[in-house]
Amino acid sequence: MPLPPLMLTVVDHPLLRRDLTILRDRTTPHGQFRRTVNDAAAILAYEALRDLPLVERSIETPLEETTGYYFQDEFVVVPVLRAGLGLVDGFVRFVPEARVGHVGMERDEATHEPRDYYAKIPPLDERTIVFVVDPMLATGGSADAAISFLKERGATRLRFVCLVAAPEGVRHLEARHPEIDIFAATLDRELDQNAYIRPGLGDAGDRIFGT
Repeated sequence: MPLPPLMLTVVDHPLLRRDLTILRDRTTPHGQFRRTVNDAAAILAYEALRDLPLVERSIETPLEETTGYYFQDEFVVVPVLRAGLGLVDGFVRFVPEARVGHVGMERDEATHEPRDYYAKIPPLDERTIVFVVDPMLATGGSADAAISFLKERGATRLRFVCLVAAPEGVRHLEARHPEIDIFAATLDRELDQNAYIRPGLGDAGDRIFGT
């Protein structure tokens, strides 16, 4: 496999490889699938949060005063509905103060183009870092639409986090939003004729929710 684009970070961790194997397995029941998505999302969140700036503040330990560290910025996690909901808890376990917005996108099965059906977003400005989360980056259409929607509402600092990315989706985002970093557990081989990622893990939303 060729090296991933510079905008894409493929997170390499033994636990994430193990979790991805569980998620790919067609026999994994939806309860275990949902839990494993949550665990994998936490590892991805850990990496996506790695380089964020901190500010120093004095705090009191039980014994003396010392220097503590806090995030400088505000965070908003925006799952692309519905499958993106499965990744939210992995983020908020590290940043429980994060606000959560929602953008509903669904794929037209004939054209494979995204169409929106719901949105509820907290206020956004230049101090806010927005993490757009969705298990799959396939054609890139839904991610592009969600990111464009958020930019129109004031988002200037965005990152996209997914479990599985296809080269076609990465190229699409690279062309449309070259400033945005992507974090993924793996870069898979390709899309098939129905725009599903191969080898992939199937329909993540159906497998998360047992539908």
